[in-house]
Amino acid sequence: MAHDTGPKRGPSRRGILTGAGGVAALPLVAAAQPAAHPPAPGARPRMDITLTVNGRDHRVALDPRTTLLDALREHLDMTGSKKGCDHGQCGACTVHIDGRRVLACLTLAATVQGRKVTTIEGLARDGVLHPMQAAFIEHDAFQCGYCTPGQIMSAVACVQEGHANTDEKTREYMSGNLCRCAAYPKIVAAIRDAATKMARA
Repeated sequence: MAHDTGPKRGPSRRGILTGAGGVAALPLVAAAQPAAHPPAPGARPRMDITLTVNGRDHRVALDPRTTLLDALREHLDMTGSKKGCDHGQCGACTVHIDGRRVLACLTLAATVQGRKVTTIEGLARDGVLHPMQAAFIEHDAFQCGYCTPGQIMSAVACVQEGHANTDEKTREYMSGNLCRCAAYPKIVAAIRDAATKMARA
């Protein structure tokens, strides 16, 4: 039979402090542990938006951070607009938004809802090339052709903005579009030719 050895004591001060410290540290330990199941790459939030491109509405679900260039190329299969630098420095991704030229790589797709986007695929009408497209072919204003869609889109805008009156002004207002093949003289000649045809249209 067990014998009582004396009055029972409560928890010691050391025990209380040690226990309290351990409990207080639990959130820190838990926070330091990696999540057991990190979110899958495809689980990022998406938003439904409607893009009006070349006169047609396209309903797409996109990551809010998606650029207009990536939306066109990867979601709408419109690969005419090129990804050259992805930093807004080469002009290969130039498109028109409500008639004004913009760099698609620096424009969030979500910001163009309700606006009209025109790409190089939308310049021709009923199988007939735009005068600028025809002029680029006639003057051989390209070599590798990678920058050509952006050059043409900027060239059309340059004429419409009234900046193609002289070769000097044309060069200045086309300076944001780089041609690594250095076809600049032929590009200027094509713009000069197309500008007169666009004025008569």
